[in-house]
Amino acid sequence: MTHVLWRGSWATRIRIASGLILMIYVALHLLNLASVLISPDFFDAFQRVRLWIVRSDAGTLIMGLALFAHMALSLGKVALARTLRMPLRDVVQIVLGLIIPLILVSHVIYTRAAHEVLGVTTMLGYVNALIWTTWDGWMQALLVIITWVHGCIGLHMWLRVTRWWQAVLPWLTGIAVLVPTLAILGFVLSARVMDGLLQDARAAQLARDVWQWPDADGFARLAEIDRMSTWFVWALLAFAVLIFGVRRIVAAMRKPIRIQYIDGPAVRAPRGQTLLETSRANGVAHTALCGGRGRCTTCRVIVEEGLDDLPPPSEAERRTLAAVGAPPGARLACQMRPNGPVSVFRVFAPDGKRSRAHASQGKEAQLAVLFLDMRGFTARTDGQLPYDVVFLLNRFFDEIVPPILKAGGTVDKYMGDGLMAVFETDTPETSARAAITAVEGIGHALERFNKTLADEGAAPVAIGIGVHLGNVVLGEIGAAGQAPRTLIGDTVNTASRLEGGTKELQVQALISQDTLQAAGHVLPEEDMIPLSLRGRDSPLPSLPVKEARQLRDVLASLGQVVPA
Repeated sequence: MTHVLWRGSWATRIRIASGLILMIYVALHLLNLASVLISPDFFDAFQRVRLWIVRSDAGTLIMGLALFAHMALSLGKVALARTLRMPLRDVVQIVLGLIIPLILVSHVIYTRAAHEVLGVTTMLGYVNALIWTTWDGWMQALLVIITWVHGCIGLHMWLRVTRWWQAVLPWLTGIAVLVPTLAILGFVLSARVMDGLLQDARAAQLARDVWQWPDADGFARLAEIDRMSTWFVWALLAFAVLIFGVRRIVAAMRKPIRIQYIDGPAVRAPRGQTLLETSRANGVAHTALCGGRGRCTTCRVIVEEGLDDLPPPSEAERRTLAAVGAPPGARLACQMRPNGPVSVFRVFAPDGKRSRAHASQGKEAQLAVLFLDMRGFTARTDGQLPYDVVFLLNRFFDEIVPPILKAGGTVDKYMGDGLMAVFETDTPETSARAAITAVEGIGHALERFNKTLADEGAAPVAIGIGVHLGNVVLGEIGAAGQAPRTLIGDTVNTASRLEGGTKELQVQALISQDTLQAAGHVLPEEDMIPLSLRGRDSPLPSLPVKEARQLRDVLASLGQVVPA
């Protein structure tokens, strides 16, 4: 199945691949400039390797194709857009992308073209002497910043659909700020040194001889090439804008269609415009994590009316919907182009909370659930001050929660003197093993806690633990804006009832057979206790554990060893 990063149409994939190639080139260029801060020799070595790559026949071909493809697809996106209403990040990305070629032309002409046409040795010193203390120098510094920001926005929009991106984003943001800063500092440092050297007439002449500094005719020739190239770029931009304007006029002349959003407004839209463009043009909140490129499914809708009149989904859209198991009638708003009236339901809630947009839909998984309760809490705290009650509970949880977290579990909720934990891992097997590890860890933590209480002259704490593995539903449940993530299902009820059964059996833990088997422990029936639990048609075999801290020993005595 196609990875989430490479979903989308062939145009999207080419845009991504070409953008990555160009970003790598820019990153190497900036790191090369920054390497001046280490030493001139290190810079020269770095530059020789970089130029050997980018100025080779293969490097030139790859860079040229990447630049052409990226510009063509970007201009095509502008020309074929149906609306200019879009998120600010997209506006910034497009504007920066249009500015880059206008400034980049001069840089390419006076470096690569000068090298190829006039034989100039375009070392850093040549560039320093060419643009230092000039308007072009400021423009090239601006080019560094614009190009880097444009690339970073593109990387963010590409990678934000992954699970790990948010975790590394703060670190990469720091790197993203540091790289262009060091590059500009490296250029300024080398330019100041070179400017000082060029104050000597003999040194200046020697340097120009080494660089094969162009004469007046050479510079005139480069200026003419620069002027013609700049006009060509302006012509391309004007052509894209012209196509956009003509399409807008033609669309306005056609009869609009009616789009009805379930739990939302009804709007009029031009035929052939994507549903996401319609949402943006009319101010209808519509989640689109990948920016409307068909790589994620956060903009998807369920078409309740008008499905048969829609153009069929493209192969890219079908692949993306299939990757998430979308139901019949699901379409991507960024890809579907209604030609007739439709009624749609936005799958992800348009409340501006992206995390809720994902979690509120709910997902089913097979996980281990653990319930824990402190025994005799009411009698123990009767007559105590509220401060003492809260202090005792917090001390208790401070001791027994870390083993749960260490085993890979999370506390889903606290319930007075108890809690519910879930072990959300990749497989049911690892979830079950994590829960069993947590039970033993809780037992050891309780032993330490009770020893502390004994030293203080207080009575020990007793607990009950119930663990069961099965299907649960996870999602945000509650009113919009006040819906915590939780889990529901028969598995939760069963784990709770197992915890309740520990009191009658006078044991610290009851672990269901389903949990043990998933963890790789197949125990004889005679070692299990069949429990008749409310809500279950048949008894549930479960293992009673007198002391949770001895769970490993209990399983070992039955011929089983807890996996490490």
